[in-house]
Amino acid sequence: MVRLTYLLIYSTIGLFGGSAISATTDSPPKEISQFLNSNCSDCHRGEDSEAGFDLGSLGETPGKINWEAWTRIYDRVASGEMPPPEDSNMDQQQRSKFLKATQNWISQKQRKSYREFGRSRGKRLTRIQLENTLHDLLGIDLPLSEMIPEEPLVHGFTTVGEGQPISHHQLRQHVSVVDAALEEAFHRAKPSLKSTWKREFKPKQIARRNHSRRCREPELREGLATTWSSNLVFYGRLPVTTANEAGWYKMTIRAKSVRPPENGNVWCSIRSGECQSSAPLMSWVDSFEVTPELSEKTIIAWLPEGHMFEVKPSDAKLKKARFAGGQVGTGEGESQNVSGVGIDSLVLEKIHIGQSQSQIKEILFGSDEGTNAEDKQTLKAKLKQAKTLIQRFANAAFRSPCAPDVVDRYFAPVSASLKDEQSFETSIRMGYRAILCSPRFLLFPAPAGKLNSYALASRLSYFLWNRLPDAELLQLAAEGQLENKLVLHQQVERLLNHSNGQQFASAFASEWLDLRLIGFTQPDPKLYPGFDPIVEHSMLAETSAFLEYLIQHNRPVGELIDSDYTFLNSHLASFYGIQNVVGGNLKKVTLNPKDHRGGILTHGSVLKVTANGTQTSPVTRGTWISERLLGIEIPPPPENVPAIEPDTRGAATIREQLQKHQNDPSCASCHRIIDPPGFALENYDPSGRWRDVYTTRVGRKKTKRLAIDASSKMPSGEPFEGISSFKEILLTRKNLIAKNVANKLLTYATGAPVALADRSSIIACVAATEKEDYGFRSLIHAVVDTPEFLNK
Repeated sequence: MVRLTYLLIYSTIGLFGGSAISATTDSPPKEISQFLNSNCSDCHRGEDSEAGFDLGSLGETPGKINWEAWTRIYDRVASGEMPPPEDSNMDQQQRSKFLKATQNWISQKQRKSYREFGRSRGKRLTRIQLENTLHDLLGIDLPLSEMIPEEPLVHGFTTVGEGQPISHHQLRQHVSVVDAALEEAFHRAKPSLKSTWKREFKPKQIARRNHSRRCREPELREGLATTWSSNLVFYGRLPVTTANEAGWYKMTIRAKSVRPPENGNVWCSIRSGECQSSAPLMSWVDSFEVTPELSEKTIIAWLPEGHMFEVKPSDAKLKKARFAGGQVGTGEGESQNVSGVGIDSLVLEKIHIGQSQSQIKEILFGSDEGTNAEDKQTLKAKLKQAKTLIQRFANAAFRSPCAPDVVDRYFAPVSASLKDEQSFETSIRMGYRAILCSPRFLLFPAPAGKLNSYALASRLSYFLWNRLPDAELLQLAAEGQLENKLVLHQQVERLLNHSNGQQFASAFASEWLDLRLIGFTQPDPKLYPGFDPIVEHSMLAETSAFLEYLIQHNRPVGELIDSDYTFLNSHLASFYGIQNVVGGNLKKVTLNPKDHRGGILTHGSVLKVTANGTQTSPVTRGTWISERLLGIEIPPPPENVPAIEPDTRGAATIREQLQKHQNDPSCASCHRIIDPPGFALENYDPSGRWRDVYTTRVGRKKTKRLAIDASSKMPSGEPFEGISSFKEILLTRKNLIAKNVANKLLTYATGAPVALADRSSIIACVAATEKEDYGFRSLIHAVVDTPEFLNK
């Protein structure tokens, strides 16, 4: 099966085109070559070329043109950066002539390739899309994406076909995921299965059974199962929640704070894991705030077999109890004047978040009676029923109606199995497996040119929902209504307003803004106290809620740069130093200038992913702003230039160290673009807090020295004194922000980066949304209108 799938997928890629744009190696027009030879070859020819860029490498690969390199040349010349003004006497007429010729040549070649092969090639389902699609098809709720390694970001996203290789190993993983999905579906369909239950536990059952034993379970104190604030790992584990079988569990706890601090309540974390030293990894579930009054918290989480929940105070600001020997005895926290959480009751339910048993039976067998009815039928009736089911399943899996000859291909082994007197379940499962291992399922095959109605329905659904088109989209596709512009945009609105669409902001931002990397490093707790897992996950929630608000209310994309509001709970507000925010749920909060917040530039999530946990780097943050918000691609540094190592002794500021690169001609051209945005954010430390001086540590001592200078000058000459005046400059260029957002949306949606030939469509998106002040939702609509979205 694996070998067959491998061959089928590669033959399909060959039929519909690979991910790279290929073309003949004919030379560029004469005027382009003459321009480069006259103005660029002195510095960019040979092994010692400046910035590591050799013009001779443009024609090294037979049969292909390096479009990215050519586009980079075009952009550098268009910006006036190259040739360097101080080294060139070139006039504007020469520059304009070169740019026009180069743009025409590249665009013509790219559009010719689009006509032959399409723009988006070799695109397949991502791991998240595969999980959602199998859930939709089979009605199951298994976390299948965890069976597949994380995918690389190419051009900023996992959806780009160029970064979606299909190796023999990956095909084996795909088959394993398919088998797991089918096994779960057929298991759920068994008539005797009782897969859900509900149990309630009182404090005596939740707390440790033997009060004289030192352990890591809560202790019974004043009628509550109590866990004290401590850094002890696995302390607060709840063995009564141990999963006897893997599945989704709903836990409702009723709890209150125990001896809360004078200035507030107690923030707690909920994690899951085996909670033992031989299996130290824990999974984040949620957080909540407990008060002196009893309140309820409900969570739903997947627990593998043998895993349990852990509930404990996790606020880094709280005093921590110390316990000898890694275990806690009853009463040992009492005299240490620490806060805790006391659980009054716990209700645990085994649930399913997918479809019901009867619905899954109907999906698999065409009725809620399961296989019993089919096995009693005659062979003729079984064959008829099986073919109907294969037809229906193939139509759903392939996201369009299948021709009879295609259905016959998948029905043939089912028919042979039934005739060989195999059970109906075994036979039909074989057919479903073949369909789910087909390239028509895994890939998005389509001929070059305009997408048909079904392919358009899929593109729209996977863009905004990351899952199969629903019944309404498919019905409109069947009627040919999606080609009607009004109907298409009505569907965009419907999908964005749906609960599935409300996840779009977090899914898009996770890749666009690198938020999935937020846990890659942790701030040094001695240098940056107060940061804890609750802060980290609240930061992610802040950014997701902010972007969701922009989309739902069609707010201007300029608010990405600056806004007078954000979304906070009391814990994150306290971490930011913002007063008078009460409650554990995120809420919209009005900001003041003294808060030093506003726009995602100052979101803790962004500030943290652009730092290494110990030091900030204007290079890292400046590159992030340039590429993620301004749409300026920064090339990798020359191989012969070493990276800047932070001076951990605090002997020099990062600004002084960067001066070395500013003085290096091979570095200066990029650093004049990168460094200013990075300097503007220097008042924010690696944990995302505001600071006025750098904090360093020498040995065990923490010292504060060297005042921060966040001033700089933009490449275009405008000076700024810090983050506020930097934002003011960017807000005069909202069209560039809108252009970049449209670029990212189109890349994410179509699975292909925006090439030079596509830029006119991006310009059209920006022009179409100018009257709405470049509203985020309007930009989504504008992207859906582009030829690039409507064509392969």
